[in-house]
Amino acid sequence: MPFIEVTLVEGRTPEMKARLIEKVTEATVEAIGAPIEAIRVCIREVPKENWGVAGKQKFVTKD
Repeated sequence: MPFIEVTLVEGRTPEMKARLIEKVTEATVEAIGAPIEAIRVCIREVPKENWGVAGKQKFVTKD
């Protein structure tokens, strides 16, 4: 049973997260032939102040 964990900076809408789960699931079926019923996707959201990019906290950067 594939278990895929996606870590993101918080702030995506529920619709965006639903689409991500759908697309990750589809890609997993295509890539390894796993049955769709066996695939699990977990999204973990991290507060911007807990995420660093290029040595800076995420909320300080422009991305």
